[in-house]
Amino acid sequence: MPTSRDEKPALEIEITEVELPNRRPKPPDEDKLGFGIFFSDHMLHMDYQKGEGWHRVRIEPYGSLSLDPASLALHYGQQIFDGLKAFRSGEGAVRLFRPREYLERMNRSSARLCMPGVDVESTLEALRALVRIDSDWVPKKRGASLYIRPVILATEAALGVKVSDEYSFFVLTGPVGPYYAEGFNPTKILVTDRYVRAVRGGIGEVKTPGNYAASLMAAEEAYEQGYTQVLWLDACSRSYVEEVGTSNIFFYLNGVLVTPPLKGSILPGVTRRTVIELAGNWDIPVEERPISIEEVIESIGKGTLGEIFASGTAAVISPVGQIGYQGTDYTVNQGAVGELAQRLFDEITGIQYGERPDPHGWMVPVAD
Repeated sequence: MPTSRDEKPALEIEITEVELPNRRPKPPDEDKLGFGIFFSDHMLHMDYQKGEGWHRVRIEPYGSLSLDPASLALHYGQQIFDGLKAFRSGEGAVRLFRPREYLERMNRSSARLCMPGVDVESTLEALRALVRIDSDWVPKKRGASLYIRPVILATEAALGVKVSDEYSFFVLTGPVGPYYAEGFNPTKILVTDRYVRAVRGGIGEVKTPGNYAASLMAAEEAYEQGYTQVLWLDACSRSYVEEVGTSNIFFYLNGVLVTPPLKGSILPGVTRRTVIELAGNWDIPVEERPISIEEVIESIGKGTLGEIFASGTAAVISPVGQIGYQGTDYTVNQGAVGELAQRLFDEITGIQYGERPDPHGWMVPVAD
């Protein structure tokens, strides 16, 4: 398969469309989409066999998967996923945000779990075809989008611990609204020093279900205490900030944007990269360096920490109005949305919805 962006991928896709009378009803209210509740009519699918590679690319009706109960993914966790979005502009054009970066990240996740990657350009072409077929599912309301979830899992039937020779790749889509109930309003996050999520040398930088399973207990406890999310500390000293449960984290400290470095235990977010690139374009200094929770708390007390916000595909930019640590709540920026968080949110969403120029070429049209 060709890999150059200038070449047209030669891709044969088997397409089986759902007959119009049998298609799913669309959500009646785009203000009440939630996140991950509704699913579109079709899914993309392809299979992998060692020695043959990826084959039988097809778009078919959304439906259940058929897996052997001995599939290696079910027993030893050889599974990865990613998530990206499609947006509808005011003129009705549907476009994907930085899809190549998401597919490249998915391939890095695959490599860490000894799984085959996909050809980025050919897979992007198949994704575009899937979204074109289900384009009616892309919301028209600003603030909503079509979420796209690609997954690769090991399907070989074997109970010995081994690297699978067979895999399934599939993509499902569905319309979503804001990830958090608060929307763009400031959230409350709880710093946990009781649990750890990942260590360097492990799989913390990989989008694999095990990472999220490890976060559930802390997240549930945070929810019970009235917090929106968990802020994780490093696993060794439990002193240095790493990431939020579903996002990367940023601190606007003394006019410098600080975020923890990517050292193997933090997911390399595409939105994180977007924030860093935009800040650089705006001549805002950015430091990717370790930052301790003690430095964060001390800076809040001194008034030198102007803003905290998280970044991620689901919520884009999520301002933090309060953090809880060791039984004390600390208010950030008087609990209000910060100027930088607002500017970043406006710029990124403006590009995504076609309201602002896209000089970086981040948006990829679905239509040919």
